[in-house]
Amino acid sequence: MSDHALRLLRQDRRLAELVAHPFDFDLDRAAHGHVEEVRLASGEPLEVVAGDDTGGTYFLCADGSVLYADSEGTAGIIGSSADEALELVIGLPGWRDYTQLSPDDGEERILACVTETEDEIREYYGIDEERAELRAALGFPERSPVELVGRLCAALARTEPDFVLLNADEGCAYDRLGPDGPPLWETVLAAGRADLTCLREGDRNAWREVAEDPVRRRLTLRAAQFDRAEGDLELLRHLLRHETRSPMTEELRLAAVLVGLYGDTGDLPLLLEVRETDFDTACGLSGVPEPGASADELRQWARELDESMFGTDPADEPVSTWTDLARDQGMTELARVTLIRELDDIVMDQSRLRCPWAPRTLPHGSAARARPGLRGTRRPSPGAARPAPVCRSPGDGMGPGLGPAHPRPPGAGGGQAAAGGEQLGRRPRGPGHPR
Repeated sequence: MSDHALRLLRQDRRLAELVAHPFDFDLDRAAHGHVEEVRLASGEPLEVVAGDDTGGTYFLCADGSVLYADSEGTAGIIGSSADEALELVIGLPGWRDYTQLSPDDGEERILACVTETEDEIREYYGIDEERAELRAALGFPERSPVELVGRLCAALARTEPDFVLLNADEGCAYDRLGPDGPPLWETVLAAGRADLTCLREGDRNAWREVAEDPVRRRLTLRAAQFDRAEGDLELLRHLLRHETRSPMTEELRLAAVLVGLYGDTGDLPLLLEVRETDFDTACGLSGVPEPGASADELRQWARELDESMFGTDPADEPVSTWTDLARDQGMTELARVTLIRELDDIVMDQSRLRCPWAPRTLPHGSAARARPGLRGTRRPSPGAARPAPVCRSPGDGMGPGLGPAHPRPPGAGGGQAAAGGEQLGRRPRGPGHPR
């Protein structure tokens, strides 16, 4: 952590005034705080160190990173230290116009954007001599705009999940400053995809280790769901046999479906044996064809269950699939932030409350009250059934266990909402508005 330049600014009034005008990093505004009370979703402390003339605020985080939040409900990390953030603010006085840029855009486009913005600033303020004076006084090297944009891009990418900012009263999350990150499923599936590759390559150690580890086994089955290959039958049988060690899971049913899709009637004894593991598996796999069924009957059973419950697009999975698997891998903050944003989107579009017995409206601040519950969430106890990913009413006749599969209602999957809620439309934000 380096705050040498920040300490110099606090000691030298001339330098502090220079960085405030024209570089809009005003230490005096720290006394006024942010436009509303805020906190980090992680619970880590924040210190206001400066503000700008648009109502934005610079916060110093516990690890030394600097988080910038504007007055319209957007926030992001802009530096891993106060010195790095100040070097950015001074080197790129129009940095807020470049949050969607990345090194992939190329030097020509980056320089063109920077030139256009800085020419507009020069119509009102001098920046060249002032920038040179500040760099010399604070010990900053002269870096190219391309390098600084690359640093900004890397810093913004670190915002989630550890530095998500919440409205302190309502618990709703600020939008992400800069480009959206990868969808949750992509991060969650990374380890499972790697293990699936090892199994396909015939790594015998991986066959043993993955099969014996319940989390790795579930992730590998999910990877196989979205990356299906003709030669996977034997490894799917292997994983299916071992998945019976866990209480009835969605992944056990998935493994049975993936095996059944091959239409090999020689697998019927295995599927029936798995079905009879316990009461829950008997309910969850109640539709498995009986002995003597044809290959077409086996395929039809597996295809119907696949189409109603699984499929090949990870974006169609309920967000709970990915938050559960994130938490099981120790990605607690990633799961927490995803659930907070999911609740925020429901507050914005309450038509997503699909269960007929659910309340018609949610009070603002539901996310705030729900967030701490993630810490206390427990895995189902042995023998407990995991609910199927669809809503069912209390009077639909469902007994214990998972029961028969039902098609998902339209829009029941995670889809775009799980990746950031693009289809939901957001209200304009301002100080005090719920997010």
